[in-house]
Amino acid sequence: MKSIIELKEVTKVIKGRKIIDNISFKVNKGEVFGFLGPNGAGKTTTIRMMVGLMGITSGDIEIAGHSIKTRFEDAVRYVGAIVENPEMYKFMSGYDNLIHFARMSKRITKEKINEVVALVGLTDRIHDKVKTYSLGMRQRLGLAQCLLHDPEVLILDEPTNGLDPAGIREIRDYLRLLAREKNMAVIVSSHLLSEMEMMCDRIGIIQNGRLIDVQFVKEFVQTDKQSYEFEVIPSEKAMILFQTSFPDVRLIRSSNGITVEVKKEEIPNIVKILVEADFQIFSIKEVAKTLEDRFLEVTAAKGGTNHD
Repeated sequence: MKSIIELKEVTKVIKGRKIIDNISFKVNKGEVFGFLGPNGAGKTTTIRMMVGLMGITSGDIEIAGHSIKTRFEDAVRYVGAIVENPEMYKFMSGYDNLIHFARMSKRITKEKINEVVALVGLTDRIHDKVKTYSLGMRQRLGLAQCLLHDPEVLILDEPTNGLDPAGIREIRDYLRLLAREKNMAVIVSSHLLSEMEMMCDRIGIIQNGRLIDVQFVKEFVQTDKQSYEFEVIPSEKAMILFQTSFPDVRLIRSSNGITVEVKKEEIPNIVKILVEADFQIFSIKEVAKTLEDRFLEVTAAKGGTNHD
């Protein structure tokens, strides 16, 4: 896959404090890249530098081979972005808002506007005033605005903020569609772990202004150890047996028994010990590790003050 955006040792210092610390990563065409971190980790600051709303202290950001620092106009023409909330004229219709925005770019036809409106699913409401739109519809109108000039990179800062579950799913589906059908690079920042897991191909985890890890979502979630839930009776005594026989194994009391984190090949030995000790085993079930589980594991040892 060909990369279209690259951050090279990007650092941001404000009033003597290092807000972003030497971040480097690439984003490829046709992928949804999740920029994940707690509120205040530095996501918005990084995105503001990507779109030229904030200067870079050191390092560089290249979009389609053009430096944001030295060739800003050449770089930014490849980008569509929503940083925080999309701003619209609420007294105007959605369509008139898009017409107004289209005048700022060259060669945007009415056919193109209609195509984008259909893509984001607003055809039935596009001629209604924006003040009558739900938050999800306004987000979709903002997305349409971003797409009018056929960008190759779409950058969205917390695009699902304030949306209900149906609205979140709609935005997620549109972004996956854009990456797949338009071969667009989509960069999404969020603190919603479950959404990132369903939406993204890769994630970059940022904490305290530092990039901790960049991995494919599936690889990030999968580790050599998996969690298995043992439905075993009596569970209190089984917990004591686990603690004495397997002191290095992570144990969690669950509603149905005990969840242990071990390698798959260790299970027969655990079963043997439980059976020999006269415990009744009713089931052993693999518990899928979530992005949230892994995120907490990766960031657990890294504390400090956050910035954004």
